[in-house]
Amino acid sequence: MKYDVTALGELLVDFTENELSAQGNPLFEANPGGAPCNVLAMLQKLGAKTAFIGKVGNDALGHMLKGKAAAQGIDMSGLFLDDKVHTTLAFVHKLANGDRDFSFYRNPGADMKLNVEEVRAKADMIANSKAFHFGTLSMTDEGVEAATKEAVSIAKDAGCLISFDPNYRAPLWSSKEKAKEKMRYGLSVCDVLKISDNEVEFLTGKSDIVQGVRELIDEYGISLVFATAGPDGSYAFYKDLQLFQPAFLNENTIETTGAGDTFMAVALYYAVKYGTKGLNRDILTEALRTASLAASLITTRKGALAVMPDLEEIEKYGKER
Repeated sequence: MKYDVTALGELLVDFTENELSAQGNPLFEANPGGAPCNVLAMLQKLGAKTAFIGKVGNDALGHMLKGKAAAQGIDMSGLFLDDKVHTTLAFVHKLANGDRDFSFYRNPGADMKLNVEEVRAKADMIANSKAFHFGTLSMTDEGVEAATKEAVSIAKDAGCLISFDPNYRAPLWSSKEKAKEKMRYGLSVCDVLKISDNEVEFLTGKSDIVQGVRELIDEYGISLVFATAGPDGSYAFYKDLQLFQPAFLNENTIETTGAGDTFMAVALYYAVKYGTKGLNRDILTEALRTASLAASLITTRKGALAVMPDLEEIEKYGKER
């Protein structure tokens, strides 16, 4: 296989608040982002070979994103440039409780313009991968939804491991019902799932994350599930195994953008390395701990894609905890 993981989806600019100007105006830093590419950036830090399929605007920010992602070692030959639609932007506002509020400039954004023909042109990239990863933001519009499903079909036919992270962002959906429909599609095709406590409750109505995940596993037969609950820790579910890892809280946390993507990447790294048939308690315990440490580390940095920690940093951080 040429790649360990190929991902498809959004590559965008996260404008994150960065203090105030001399005039008292908020300053925003243009950080490269987008969940699927964040995942690949972290995978590269772990030594995996990755590739990305998506679309940005043929504009200054689009070229910046391509350069930043390529600098992480990600194969960006599957990135298309749109001459008519600009690169998607997201403004990330940190709330008083440490959570985030997103304002998207994506009506449309270039990532929504990826089409079936472009995916077919990169079919070999998908087929030559051990795993294919995607989320729901590439299913908010009919054209890119068709492109996403075409990519999943190619991956399935090639025998790739299918990885899915719902990454629910309410402002980008026309209705909650549509969001649930697309999330359930992802659940129906994936082998590896990373899902948050909020997404579990959104889909099942259950505030108990364990009960909710069990319901989803029973309904969809997903082989391996990682569930995150922010400061309340994370879980792994595999056959009869259920493991819990307390969160590594850090007093130097700046903001949590990219934490879930970092966690997803580490979890997927272990799934690709060991497969989903021969996992055991020791492997899953190590995966959960490493993913939690990496996610904690990224919260101490501004941005995500270009500042992912490597394994040496993660191990050092773990010894300090």
